[in-house]
Amino acid sequence: QVQLQESGPGLVKPSQTLSLTCTVSGGSITTNYGYWSWIRQPPGKGLEWMGAINYSGSTYYSPSLKSRTSISKDTSKNQFTLQLSSVTPEDTAVYYCARGRWLQSSRWSEYDYRGQGTQVTVSS
Repeated sequence: QVQLQESGPGLVKPSQTLSLTCTVSGGSITTNYGYWSWIRQPPGKGLEWMGAINYSGSTYYSPSLKSRTSISKDTSKNQFTLQLSSVTPEDTAVYYCARGRWLQSSRWSEYDYRGQGTQVTVSS
């Protein structure tokens, strides 16, 4: 059974860079299937797909976040990471990592596995 676990700071100051890591167990991020994705859900709003990385390291980003987002992976640790720069209070959300079958999915039914989510608050 594949399991994902997000980790990172729960509080980030405005203008700083948010960094989160997703640790995958029970499966390899180098398997040629699916997209290792980051999704967030702001309070009171729906899911927002942020971006993804595939088994070979190709990255894909939401057009609205592309200028501030970077996703990378460390195959030796079976982890992939999210960096979101120049954060504002509007970036406050629960952040999830997941393995999706397709890009830009905004429904959990389109993900095979996901982490439990981690709350990130942007505040001074």
